[in-house]
Amino acid sequence: MRLFDAKKRKVVVIGLDGVPHSLLGKLVADGVTPRLAEIGRVAPFARMTVTLPEISAVSWPSFATGLNPGGHGVFGFTDLKPGTYDVRFTSSADVKAPTIWDRLGRVRKRAVVVNQPSTYPASSINGALVAGFVAVDFDRAIMPPALRPKLRALGYEIDIDTVKCREDHDLLQKQLTATLDGRRRAAALLWENENWDYFELVVTGTDRLQHYLWDALADEGHPRHDFCLSYYREVDRLVGDTFARAREAGAAFYLLSDHGFCAAQQEVYLNTWLVQEGFLSFESDKNDSLAALAAGTRAFALDPNRVYVNVAGKYPRGAVRPGDVGAVKAEIRNRLMALSYDGRPVIKKVFDRDELYDGPHVEKGPDLVAVAHHGFDVKAHLGKSEVFAKTNLSGMHTYDDAVFWSAQPPPGDVVITDLAALILANY
Repeated sequence: MRLFDAKKRKVVVIGLDGVPHSLLGKLVADGVTPRLAEIGRVAPFARMTVTLPEISAVSWPSFATGLNPGGHGVFGFTDLKPGTYDVRFTSSADVKAPTIWDRLGRVRKRAVVVNQPSTYPASSINGALVAGFVAVDFDRAIMPPALRPKLRALGYEIDIDTVKCREDHDLLQKQLTATLDGRRRAAALLWENENWDYFELVVTGTDRLQHYLWDALADEGHPRHDFCLSYYREVDRLVGDTFARAREAGAAFYLLSDHGFCAAQQEVYLNTWLVQEGFLSFESDKNDSLAALAAGTRAFALDPNRVYVNVAGKYPRGAVRPGDVGAVKAEIRNRLMALSYDGRPVIKKVFDRDELYDGPHVEKGPDLVAVAHHGFDVKAHLGKSEVFAKTNLSGMHTYDDAVFWSAQPPPGDVVITDLAALILANY
């Protein structure tokens, strides 16, 4: 079968950032999300595994391209500037493979994409693109330019203020409600005014709510529990209305999340651990930048759980000979697997790069990815004095409990890189 044939079927995709299969099942069972329950009676919600690291910057390009990071080139929200230890944010320019909408545009099909992460700055599209986070300039987040004043008039916001909302949960509630309303209004505008073949809308607020209020979502006695349920009722209404409109339009409908979620009990600071274990050192006591990495360093980490061997010839102050990389990786892996907290093992598995990735960009990827047991939120933060800490983030990502739905679910285990081909088969 050719990838694009004479069929003219439309496709609608809803993304619910960070919603785990297990949580969705509970919300449906408890009657919180009746519209999703209706969808689940058409076909079951499937549990899905995502690419690693289990973060939006990696997962959404994996969905959109059908490739793992070795194929599309994005391994995190941050990367190193070439030839330095300076950290930079990744962007849409780092996605080195065609997306679903790129491929549709080549055969003159129109796409509307609203709020997918890792699409900033917005690039030219046959249709309309409203970039998701991290987007720092509203105008650069939207294509075509004629759409910008229309979205401004709707009060559309790309994201909540994550810094302020982390501390102020009253503000969090207000901004979650406002941004979801903005998503709904923008979707209605574009649904009616764009002659689209592919329509995608991503809700980011689910991820934000769970990072800051997972404890409230899980605890019926928490003072913000009712807000969490009311927010999910509004998400349910948005999904249900979109599903109904998709059916009216004769469109295929898909729903997915980009990773799962669980309660965060301890943060684990990977660079601090590397310092304590003798793999990483700095030129001074001020150890808040990899630019101050000292000669002799054998390894360093980038968020959230990526370990890079400091290889001679690859990095400016590389200290590990290429022939010794395997031994350094084995030493790091063995010590990480022995790491414990209050008698509990912290790390579930340490993946080697070649286990996870294939494609033309594999060499850009981390040498190791440390996946923790649920409850241990691994981060690469610099400048921390202790390996373990408890913060005001109550939820963390998981890679093996994302959700996927289609009327004809694929057999067997579902991986996020399977979805692009399933969607494109409709055209």
